[in-house]
Amino acid sequence: MSTPAPAFDPSHRRVIFASSLGTLFEWYDFFLYGALSAIISRQFFSGVNETTGFIFALLAFAAGFFVRPFGALVFGRLGDLVGRKYTFLLTIVIMGASTALVGVLPSYESIGVAAPVILVVLRMLQGLALGGEYGGAATYVAEHAPPGRRGFYTSWIQTTATLGLFLSLLVILACRLALGDEFETWGWRIPFLLSIVLLGISVYIRLQLEESPAFLEIKNQGTLSKAPLREAFGNRANLRLVLLALVGATAGQAVVWYGGQFYALFFLEKTLQLDSQAANLIIAAALVIGTPLFVVFGALSDRIGRKPLVLGGCVLAALSYFPTFKAIASYANPALERAVAGSPVTVLAHPADCTFQFDPIGRKSFRESCDVAKSALARAGVPYRNEAAPAGTVAMVRIGAGDTAVMVASFAGAALDGGDFKARNAEFNGRLRAGLATAGYPARADMAQVNYPMVILLCSWLMLLVAMVYGPIAAWLVELFPTRIRYTSMSLPYHLGNGWFGGFLPVTSFAIVAATGDIYAGLWYPVAVAAATAVIGLFFLPETRDAPPGG
Repeated sequence: MSTPAPAFDPSHRRVIFASSLGTLFEWYDFFLYGALSAIISRQFFSGVNETTGFIFALLAFAAGFFVRPFGALVFGRLGDLVGRKYTFLLTIVIMGASTALVGVLPSYESIGVAAPVILVVLRMLQGLALGGEYGGAATYVAEHAPPGRRGFYTSWIQTTATLGLFLSLLVILACRLALGDEFETWGWRIPFLLSIVLLGISVYIRLQLEESPAFLEIKNQGTLSKAPLREAFGNRANLRLVLLALVGATAGQAVVWYGGQFYALFFLEKTLQLDSQAANLIIAAALVIGTPLFVVFGALSDRIGRKPLVLGGCVLAALSYFPTFKAIASYANPALERAVAGSPVTVLAHPADCTFQFDPIGRKSFRESCDVAKSALARAGVPYRNEAAPAGTVAMVRIGAGDTAVMVASFAGAALDGGDFKARNAEFNGRLRAGLATAGYPARADMAQVNYPMVILLCSWLMLLVAMVYGPIAAWLVELFPTRIRYTSMSLPYHLGNGWFGGFLPVTSFAIVAATGDIYAGLWYPVAVAAATAVIGLFFLPETRDAPPGG
């Protein structure tokens, strides 16, 4: 068993601080988009309806995650060829510049379809940069750490993602309070433009760093990899380890991380209909409480191992997500819970008239009577059940049960022109809102009824799970692979897991909820992935706590 070093080496504080601060700024840049997705959907996707615009905004957010693995390949190879320091210096310049450009990008109203196209390109540049940043910072810090302290050292890097999200929420909140209504029109650009200042600070600090001693050692020995991609992925044994690291470690870690932070924020704001400011404050409070736990679990992993903590967190998430989110709904919007219990909503329609309520390309009009009803309920955040009706009948929304149930008839809009459909749809939505209000369904959450301490406590539990899986993951990944191809090998499974499994969580869960009418059904995605990771990691991945310094 390894014995952790007795003290924190002062000579390494600069390394950890510089690497962590730069990575924090990169995460701040990356998460601004997610935190402002509702405004961005109105600014850059106003050419489509509100629901489709929001889905487009989520997909543009996901685009940044999609390209992260490619950034891992490009910059991972560069980091194993020329060094860690200069590679993650380059990534931060790309990230800062692309984020600042979002702050000056004209809206859809100004330049039309070019606006969302340029926005997606900038998001992809952000994703490429982040794909190279994290692996470089984690590898750099781990290669400075003494034996028995890699979990503790790299856990500081792990705090940066959450602190970056917290910083983005804090800056947004400050701008909202200072600018009021102006924030929605132009003030949202200020947090993006602030990246110019953060970029300057980060570049200055990183220019002061020296190259990693482990990299210099193999460079002086002449054992640098000449083809990191071929060695990392062309070698069957190493490729198998990369794939196992993906499905047995980072995939589950990713869905727990994004489920506990981003999906929790979307759930509060879009599903439970809390005010945006209140939802951001709740998540920010949970972040303040939970962030120190990253270091706690990172240090703990030096004593008991990486594997028990990461996989244990996945198991706890799989077991507790459904009761936790249901409790959040109960304490955050009790009126909605009472309405659902007392007057459940049912959509009565022939199944053939109901299509999948997810439109990634913006071409579906959802004009069948079933689609009209479900679209309206989804926008209102009202859960519903489905019940088959005879073919050829117009869909009905039943609010309540028995003789006291309120029946609201939808309408067949497929044959109507645009103007007539809009008028009929507005009339139907008015009748539906009136029926829901009569049954006690709130149009928005009553903020006076929110039990803030309990909601924050529940979100803090989600953050504890995030810290449990995320605190030790960098040390585990670094220790799995040899120094000569470490940057390349560990970056790919990390960014495939977090960029794809985690990054696509909001849009995937949103689609599941819209299809089923169950506001909790989207949780099946993170629960299933976390459970699968726990099983695969348990049987196929080794514990690496006692790995030698050189890997």
